[in-house]
Amino acid sequence: MDLALDSVSVELAGTRLVHDVALKASAGQMVGLVGPNGSGKSTLLRCVYRALRPATGAVLVGGDDLHALAPREAARRVAALPQEHSAEFDFTVAEVVAMGRLPHRRGFGGPSDGDLGRCTEALRQVGAGHLAERGFLSLSGGEKQRVLIARALVQEPRLLVLDEPTNHLDIGHQLEVLALVRAAGPTVLTALHDLNLAAGHCDLLYVLRAGRIVASGPPAEVLEPGLLAEVFGIRATPVRHPGTGAVHLLFDRLRPDLASSDQI
Repeated sequence: MDLALDSVSVELAGTRLVHDVALKASAGQMVGLVGPNGSGKSTLLRCVYRALRPATGAVLVGGDDLHALAPREAARRVAALPQEHSAEFDFTVAEVVAMGRLPHRRGFGGPSDGDLGRCTEALRQVGAGHLAERGFLSLSGGEKQRVLIARALVQEPRLLVLDEPTNHLDIGHQLEVLALVRAAGPTVLTALHDLNLAAGHCDLLYVLRAGRIVASGPPAEVLEPGLLAEVFGIRATPVRHPGTGAVHLLFDRLRPDLASSDQI
């Protein structure tokens, strides 16, 4: 399902944090948001999964204004994994994942056999099947992250919004989770700090700085040394992955004496 952000601005406590963002993601694409801390990535994502309303503009999912949809319909279209989450009660892992099926259930009955089967399979896919009967609050940060990704997948969204989905994960699970999300089929909008993960897994990147889009396009075109020096204050050397051909970046601190040099 297509996603379009049409001149979206976001304000909090009277301060505009995101300015006139235009963004598009075609059905099945993985689109990444990258930028330094405080650039507005999480704020923009919160607007996309309805935790915030845009001050101006619209979030269009499948051509419909997401904020005008009924909550159940919106939940059938969009699932989110926020950067921060909390649980007041110590549900089991199986119960937490089953919550992802709520938009598809009727009445007040419990999950069906089909729902439970989807939940079991999602936990298996993220490598967390052995945790099903554990209390969620007893898990490590990485285990919790995998469980929450499973919950988002069983929601069967058409758009999946992920805010730093690889937080707390070791490198093996980082690669597995991003590949799994990609293979699951929904359109994905994700914020990523790791530029090499973004380059290797995203079809398009949008670079945010101070709440504005300053560059967009395929990773190999966007992640060029001049832009990275300007936005992140780093010296980057792009190389090509010998197997996939994807751009990979080697980083150094940007020395002041090189700030205006052609070597940047």
